Amino acid sequence: MSAEREVLTWPTFGAAVRELAEQVVAGGFVPDVVVAIARGGLVPGGAMAYALGTKGVGTMNVEFYTDVGETLPDPVMLAPSMDATDLRNSRVLVVDDVADSGRTLDLVMRTITEHGAEVRSAVIYTKPHSIVRPDFSWRETDLWITFPWSAEPPVPGARARPAD
Repeated sequence: MSAEREVLTWPTFGAAVRELAEQVVAGGFVPDVVVAIARGGLVPGGAMAYALGTKGVGTMNVEFYTDVGETLPDPVMLAPSMDATDLRNSRVLVVDDVADSGRTLDLVMRTITEHGAEVRSAVIYTKPHSIVRPDFSWRETDLWITFPWSAEPPVPGARARPAD
C-alpha cells in the first residue's frame, strides 16, 4: 500500500457535503429519510440531512474494516440498528464516507430495498474497484483516505477495557 493518502480536512468536508447535496437535488431525488452507515457515515449523514433539509435520520451499524486494509470476511450488521420495516414506501438516501469495496453499501442498500423503500446512495469518496457505483459521489480516489473525524486515535483511557 502506498504511503500517500487522500486527506480530507474539515473545511473541505463542508464544501464536499454541499456539492454532494447539490448533486442529489439536481438528480431530482428528495429523500424522506437519510440513513447513515455507522461509523464512517455518521458525520456525513448528519451533514447531508441538514444540507437537504431532511429531518428523518437513522443509522445502520455495519462492521467490515478492522484496520487499515484489513476486513472481516463479510460485512456484518451490528446492534443497535434501525428497523428497516419503518422505511417501507419511503425515499431513502443512504450515506457513507466511502464506497471502498462497496460491500457495506451493497448490504445496507439491499436490506432497505427488501423492506419496500426507494433507495439511493451518496458517498464522499468512491474507490475505482467498488462493486457498487453510488448514485452520488463527490470524488473518486484509489488512495487510503484520512477523514477529519478519524484522523486522531481515541483519547487516552477511552478504550480502558476490551470490547465485549
